[in-house]
Amino acid sequence: MRLESGKMDFLKKIWIARKLILVVLIPLSLLPLPLIHPTSEASCAYVLIVTAVYWVSEAVPLGAAALVPAFLYPLFGVLKSSEVAAEYCKDTTLLLMGVICLAASIEKWNLHKRIALRMVMIAGAKPGMLVLGFMCCTVFLSMWLSNTSTTAMVMPIAEAVLQQLISTGVADTQEDDDNIVGPEENSDKEENLDKNQLELLYRRESYVKKEHSTLGEESNGLALKLSPSQEFLEKNNGYLPQTAVNITESQQPTDQNPSRYPTKRDHMICKCLSLSITYAATIGGLITITGTSTNLIFAEQFNSRYPDAKVINFGTWFIFSLPISIIMLILTWVWLHCMFLGCNFKETCSLSKKRKTRREELSEKRIQEEYTKLGPISYPEVVTGIFFILMTLLWFTREPGFVPGWTSLFEKKGYRTDATISVLLGFLLFLIPARKPWPSASSDKATDRNSEKEPSPDPLAPMITWKDFQSLMPWEIVILVGGGYALAAGCKVSGLSVWIGRQLEPMSGLPPWAVTLLACLLVSGVTEFASNPATLTVFLPILSTLSETLHINPLHTLIPCTMCVSFGVMLPVGNPPNAIVFSYGHVQISDMVKAGFGVNLIGVMVVMLAIMTWGGPLFQLTEFPEWVITRNITRSL
Repeated sequence: MRLESGKMDFLKKIWIARKLILVVLIPLSLLPLPLIHPTSEASCAYVLIVTAVYWVSEAVPLGAAALVPAFLYPLFGVLKSSEVAAEYCKDTTLLLMGVICLAASIEKWNLHKRIALRMVMIAGAKPGMLVLGFMCCTVFLSMWLSNTSTTAMVMPIAEAVLQQLISTGVADTQEDDDNIVGPEENSDKEENLDKNQLELLYRRESYVKKEHSTLGEESNGLALKLSPSQEFLEKNNGYLPQTAVNITESQQPTDQNPSRYPTKRDHMICKCLSLSITYAATIGGLITITGTSTNLIFAEQFNSRYPDAKVINFGTWFIFSLPISIIMLILTWVWLHCMFLGCNFKETCSLSKKRKTRREELSEKRIQEEYTKLGPISYPEVVTGIFFILMTLLWFTREPGFVPGWTSLFEKKGYRTDATISVLLGFLLFLIPARKPWPSASSDKATDRNSEKEPSPDPLAPMITWKDFQSLMPWEIVILVGGGYALAAGCKVSGLSVWIGRQLEPMSGLPPWAVTLLACLLVSGVTEFASNPATLTVFLPILSTLSETLHINPLHTLIPCTMCVSFGVMLPVGNPPNAIVFSYGHVQISDMVKAGFGVNLIGVMVVMLAIMTWGGPLFQLTEFPEWVITRNITRSL
């Protein structure tokens, strides 16, 4: 018995120290590779494998693992230290900083909450339309904010509506069981229920504000920046693990009824609405090049590898991805509706006021009350909205392609990018005062009320401060993206990418669509268990080399895989939005697996449809581009 207990204690210690053991054993076990074969290719492969294992296993934080090439490349003579350092700060870093400035202003002045509540008010309280309304507002917000930030902001609003549905259902049940209760007592019961639910909502919102910062990545996204006290995120590189998501308060309200839901249908509505938000956040992140960090990683690596290819910018990406997101939004809504609410769309989606039930009317009233609390639109919200629209218009009109853009007004070409616009407008937010130049008592009160921060006594206080920016800036993702660039540069200089391409020549007999489909399925499977940015960073150089070897336009494989890497929606650990939704306790892992599998298939099919139809003429995918040939000639010289 003592021997068995000693073995168990030893195994427990091994399990506790598994990450440390992995960090030490992986480099040591692979060390013979560069020692037996002292070539640049072998040394680069060693660094690539070690970094990839660290990323996939998350044995060390993602940002720390991204620093491995910074010291191993110079040690093995693959790249100079100055050359590696230059890869860690690119144009996309400035683009991200400007977007974060705008996002900080949006969230500081509650513009995102006003947009979300207004869109839900338009949709109504019918279950089907309510889910669609929340999905639409989540998609719109996720285009500009990170997926994690959007989910953390929308879920408390959705939870308020769901708690109102639950409390109304309990009241209805009590009315059915006790018909002797007089109208005065019944109204007292309803008032007490409302007070209890308001208290529960207050606790929930306070908890969410504590535990979730309003901007992250996703990694849906740009990475969640959280307070130091949140150990469950710090230990998992910004990703909420399965063991930490069951921590929300008031998961099981004390009630004589053993279930927290009055009826099974109420539970189904809660499941459907909760899952719809995380899926909508993922869909919205696909639309813009800044919507999620994986899009930024692709754009920068592609432009670095093929500098002569002037095809990927905000406008072309938006034109290609917007139809994908619209189709995915509709199909995902139909899939969730059929799975949780049934196929009777007429009953759950009717906009007729005559068909509204009591609980639907109360839900609409609750949403209206939340919107009323925001008060009239304030001056900072107007300024933020103008900057939001201006940044979008300048991105679209920089180089639209079909007509000359505003960059044609300058004599020197190629100097201005999307990052130029982003940083300029972000810089102005640090200068423009948050109060009107013509102050009034009512406008000052509205400004202080709409801000989540403490009102500043300084009348010239700017729209955002450096503290606001710093609290939202995902530095881990910046370093992670830089590590990916460094790995790609090492593969290029050492010749490892050429060697990988030669090993993939047997796939030359496959048609382009088959190669793309296989790559999409592989990436979407791996990303269920590994972080999205790490997965894409590992696969992009391999897929680029594969495309060049098979004489396929690299965009034919890179764009679909970049989108499919975001479809890690089957498990709570797939991405932070999944974990946030799971922590509210309405869904189980089995629900996420079944619903997420359908969403994953929908995403892959829609992306394949796009790349085979409107993506062809948009990016000239049927031709092997000259910018690939030019790159190969330059590299050979």
